Amino acid sequence: MTTRERILEQLRARREWLDRVVLWTAAALIGVAAVGFAWLADRSVELLRSLVAWHAWMPWILGPAGLAGISWVTRSACRGAEGSGIPQAIFAITRASPEDCDRLMSLRVIVGRVVLAAAALVCGASIGREGPTVHVGAAIAYRAGLWMREIRSEAGRRVLLLAGGAAGVAAAFNTPLAGIVFGIEELSRSFEERSSGTTLTAVLFAGVVAIAMVGNYTYFGQPPHVTGSELTSPVSIVVAIVGGLMGGLFARLTLASVAGLPGRLGVWQRGRPVLFAAGCGLLIAFLGTVSGGHTWGTGYAEARSIIETGQNASPLYALERAAASLISYLSGVPAGLLAPSLSVGAGLGQELAGLFHVASVVPFAILGMAAYLAGVTQAPITTFVIVSEMTGEESLVLPLILTAVVATWASKLVSEPLYQTLAARYSLNRA
Repeated sequence: MTTRERILEQLRARREWLDRVVLWTAAALIGVAAVGFAWLADRSVELLRSLVAWHAWMPWILGPAGLAGISWVTRSACRGAEGSGIPQAIFAITRASPEDCDRLMSLRVIVGRVVLAAAALVCGASIGREGPTVHVGAAIAYRAGLWMREIRSEAGRRVLLLAGGAAGVAAAFNTPLAGIVFGIEELSRSFEERSSGTTLTAVLFAGVVAIAMVGNYTYFGQPPHVTGSELTSPVSIVVAIVGGLMGGLFARLTLASVAGLPGRLGVWQRGRPVLFAAGCGLLIAFLGTVSGGHTWGTGYAEARSIIETGQNASPLYALERAAASLISYLSGVPAGLLAPSLSVGAGLGQELAGLFHVASVVPFAILGMAAYLAGVTQAPITTFVIVSEMTGEESLVLPLILTAVVATWASKLVSEPLYQTLAARYSLNRA
């Protein structure tokens, strides 16, 4: 080997190590961002509760005024921060040009998404933070890639976006396996060999940082131990089918509504989006009031109460939460759907178990989460992995697999895949 070749080899080795350090740093930042976003979301929900305790009419003021203002800021200054964030990540990975990626993954869009989502929670919106965290994770990885050789090629850009989005899921839910599977099944619908190591590294570092900051925890606490034998009754199949159909119906209504509501509502939605958002805020205030405040926020507390203690929610909770989530999404504010969907599923499973006079509602509430989430996303592998990791119920893996598969089949009878379809429309809207 000549001196020149030796020098070039040393430079390549140093560059590879620099790329690794940048990736590790980006993954750690994703973990910090996920924990910070979770803290901010929790404080926002607590603030709303305090305001409601101070004066019962606060949601009727915050809902319309707040969502109108958030919608205006989103449309005028943070376009790209609207909705879940997962369609934007899929669009960036599969279809976007470098210019589109720069715009969607800009610091302004990402900071706006976090701040505006927190503000929407204070206003009573039924939204989650996990979908937006996917967008945040993808953006951090993308911006870090500007310091790496990877970003110079389209394939390298896709790898970093995929790894960042997967790390966002892993850190947000404390579910590393679900993060990896989510990257395969939902974000890219494939898993190229070159992306595997990058994704695994990002998930590992983001997860370790998140655990170091908040400890190793199970997202929904410690539910009572259950066994698969408790779920051999036909009720489990009923939960899977009903949950899948309801999730599919929610996805279909979301897709239809995003495409354009009929009549005067459609005119307001297209021509007066800020006024339309104010109307959505009024409906959210109404649903929260009639439900005793249980449709405000992420739905995490309600789902955890059902899963961990078996405490019964209102018979109408699942329908009320689903309606509040749909309205929140249509308002045009940053609005994740994963946590509210899990909450809807828990309420649905509990209610179906009660209708059939099942002794313990907890295992069926867990299956309900899997059924409804699979119905919404049509991503059965991600669903059963994420629910299994979030509840710590490895003994329910086989029932969860069956539930997710049946629910996905039922959902396909009534709807297209939600996130993939939204991503495709996102692309068409900007073509």
